[in-house]
Amino acid sequence: MTPHVLDASAVLAWLHAEAGAERVEAVISGSQISSVNLAEVLTKVADRGGDVRQTRLDLQVYGLTVQPFSDEQAERCAELRRATRASGLSLGDRACLALGLSLQWPVLTADRIWADLDVGVRIALLRP
Repeated sequence: MTPHVLDASAVLAWLHAEAGAERVEAVISGSQISSVNLAEVLTKVADRGGDVRQTRLDLQVYGLTVQPFSDEQAERCAELRRATRASGLSLGDRACLALGLSLQWPVLTADRIWADLDVGVRIALLRP
């Protein structure tokens, strides 16, 4: 399978065995996540009383690589604000897209509102 940049929503769907989790399972090994999005995932795990450190290690074992949020990605994230403002995308959402743009990899998300975005990266929906 082609590697993807994974949005926090996709990883959370996989962790909670929600609809579409099998799509994440098929691409998680070799895919990447922004450190910003990993923070989102781990925060949700902590909110539910889960083991944050173990979750991070499990994601690593499954082959998901964490990409540090770079200066270049910060610039792209800021530049994406204008194109995504009407859709209400968060900083984390834009960090995910910035990594996708940087790598020129498709982005996998559960957020359907992303389907209408035209930001220069292919958006794959977890649950079409």
